[in-house]
Amino acid sequence: MEQAIVLCAGAGTRFWPYNEVRNKCATPVVNKPAVRRLAEQIREAGIRRAVVVVGVHTGSVRSALHGLDGLEIAYVSVQGTPGTAVCIQSALPLLDAQQPFAVFYGDVVTTQATVSRFLEVARGGDAAAVALVQPITPPERPTDWLGAKVDGGRIQYVEGHSRDCEHRLCGMYAFTPKAVPAILNNPGIMTYVPVGGMPPAEAELAQSVQTLIDDGEEVLAVEVEGYLVDMDKPWHILEANRRVLDEMSRNLQASIVHPTARIHDGAEIRGHVVLGEGSEIGNRVVIEGNVFIGRGARVVNGAIVGRAVAIGDHTRVSDYCLVGAYSVVGNRCIVGHGAELDGVMFDGAYLYHYCEISGVVGQSVDIGAATVCGTLRFDDGETIHRIKGRREFPTHGADATYFGDFSRTGVNVITQPGVKIGAYTCIGPGVVVYEDVPSRKLILLKQELIEKDWGPERYGW
Repeated sequence: MEQAIVLCAGAGTRFWPYNEVRNKCATPVVNKPAVRRLAEQIREAGIRRAVVVVGVHTGSVRSALHGLDGLEIAYVSVQGTPGTAVCIQSALPLLDAQQPFAVFYGDVVTTQATVSRFLEVARGGDAAAVALVQPITPPERPTDWLGAKVDGGRIQYVEGHSRDCEHRLCGMYAFTPKAVPAILNNPGIMTYVPVGGMPPAEAELAQSVQTLIDDGEEVLAVEVEGYLVDMDKPWHILEANRRVLDEMSRNLQASIVHPTARIHDGAEIRGHVVLGEGSEIGNRVVIEGNVFIGRGARVVNGAIVGRAVAIGDHTRVSDYCLVGAYSVVGNRCIVGHGAELDGVMFDGAYLYHYCEISGVVGQSVDIGAATVCGTLRFDDGETIHRIKGRREFPTHGADATYFGDFSRTGVNVITQPGVKIGAYTCIGPGVVVYEDVPSRKLILLKQELIEKDWGPERYGW
C-alpha cells in the first residue's frame, strides 16, 4: 500500500476561534502543522503518493505541506461540507483503482508507531477494510465520538455517538478496491445511530464501513499505540502539544547542540537540551528539564524554563520570565520581562510585563501588560464549555483561556477560567472577561467618574 487520501476540507466550526484564519489541519503542534507531521509519518511508513482533499482555507494546507520531499502530493478541492465519504469520492479518480489505499484525517495527531503498525496490518491481509480504533476510558464519553464494537480484532458494527460502544473510530482507514462501491454508494447520512440520534445530512465514511460489514466483508481493527488526539475542539491543541512534547522529551537521551549555538557558563541546566543553529542560552537562565530550542532563538537574562518545553525559531525568552512545563513558544515570539506562560503560543505572539497567561495564544496575539488568566473557579470545579449549543466537558484545558489569532488585550485585562476570545478582537484595558467574546469585536470598559472640588483648603490652608 503506497497511496493515500488525506482529508483537510472541513470548516472546523467546533475548533473556534482557531478556524478563522487557517484550516484546523494546519494548526501547529510543537511548531509544526498537524497535517505536515502526519504527512511525514505516512511517508516514513511507506506511503509514496497522497491526494490531499482541501476545502476551507486551502492555502493554509498547501503552505503546511510546502517543500515536503519524498511524498508526491496532488490536491483536489471540494465545496461546502459534503462529508468525509464525498471527499474520498472526489479523490478516487486520482488514485490507481487497482491498488489498495489508506485514508487519513489531517487533524489527527498520533505516534509514528501507530501509523506504521496500522499500515503494516493493512498490507498484511486481504480484509476489505481496516480501521484504527482506541478504547474509550473515563472521563471520556462514548457519546462524543463515532463508536465501534470490536471483538477479536474485528469490527462488529459502528454507531454514531453511541452510549454503548467501548471504542472510538480514530480517523485512519485502509481499503481494498472491493470496498470502493460501498464508498461510492454512501447514503449521505449516518444511518447507524442510537434511536433519536439526529445525524446531520452528511456522507460519513463510517457509514460506508458499516455497509461493508452488512455485506459480509471483514473489517479489521487496529488499536492506537501510545496516544492519539483528534483536534476537534480548542482544548485539543493543549492536549496534542503536551502528548507530543512528552514523547519528544522521553526519547531525548542526550543533548544535541549545533556548533554555532552558545551556552553561558552561568546557566543552570538540569536536563538535556536541543539547540538549533545560532541559538543561545544566556547567563542566570534556569532550564528545569529537557528543552527544545530552535534556530536563532535566545533564552537569556534569568529566564526560567520548565521541563519538556519547545521554543521556536528566532524567538526571545528573557528577563526573568517563566515558561511552565509542557509549554510551547512559537516562532518569532517574545516572552519578556516577568511574563508567565503555561500553554501554547503560536507564531509571532508577544507576552510582556508581568502578564500571567494560561491557555492558547493565537498567531501574532499582543498580550497587554499585566493581563492575567484566571485558572481556578471558586467552586474548584472545571468549566463546562458550550460548542454549537452543546455542553462539553474537556479532559484537558477546561479552565484555560483561548485567545484567537490576531487578537489583542490592553493593560490589566483579566480573563475568567475557560473563556474564548475571537480572532481579530480587542479587549480594552481593565476589562474582566466573563464569557466568550465573538470574533471581530472591540470591548471597552465604560466607567462612571465622580468629580469633586479639591485643593489646599482641604488641608487647612
